[in-house]
Amino acid sequence: MLNPPESSPAGRTAVSAVVIAVTLILQVSVANRLPLPGGVQPDLVLLAVVALALVAGSMTGMVTGFLAGLAADIIPPADHTLGRYALVYCLIGYLCGVASAEMDRQSAVPFVAVAAGALAGTVLYAGTGMMLDDPRAGWDTVSSMVPLQVLYDVIASPFVVWAVLRATRRYERGERSRGDSLSVPAARYRAMSGRGGNL
Repeated sequence: MLNPPESSPAGRTAVSAVVIAVTLILQVSVANRLPLPGGVQPDLVLLAVVALALVAGSMTGMVTGFLAGLAADIIPPADHTLGRYALVYCLIGYLCGVASAEMDRQSAVPFVAVAAGALAGTVLYAGTGMMLDDPRAGWDTVSSMVPLQVLYDVIASPFVVWAVLRATRRYERGERSRGDSLSVPAARYRAMSGRGGNL
């Protein structure tokens, strides 16, 4: 009863797809229209990719990041080289997924990790623009816009993380039981009982 059951890969995939679809819609219809100072907006899709990677691990983070980035590359107003978001989100999803194994999801660490992922993603996207000679990715533009982008991402990150954790809670690494609401996840049981070893 204390051992966590296997999570549902199909359920996790479906929830991840819904999260990314909703985030893309919110990005295009709401976030991109916000009249924020500096002319930049929070990257809700990047935040969702990071949060999903923290919940589901590196493989899910990488695949979700690639597909979400590809969608972001195609959906209007896409005015950059095809594949830039796919590359950035894929790498960030993988790295955050690798880091997720060392994190305590019951603390504020996921919020800090999402902010760090947003910073890395923003810098990486700007860097790929400079390598591809994007005229909007000059050093002066990047140095003035990246700090604002990161600030807006950090401000938006608690809301995105909370929403993603709520949406994926049932499928989070199999810690929830399907059908037995009285079962206690092993990790939580060890934390409550003060036992750090195996059960």
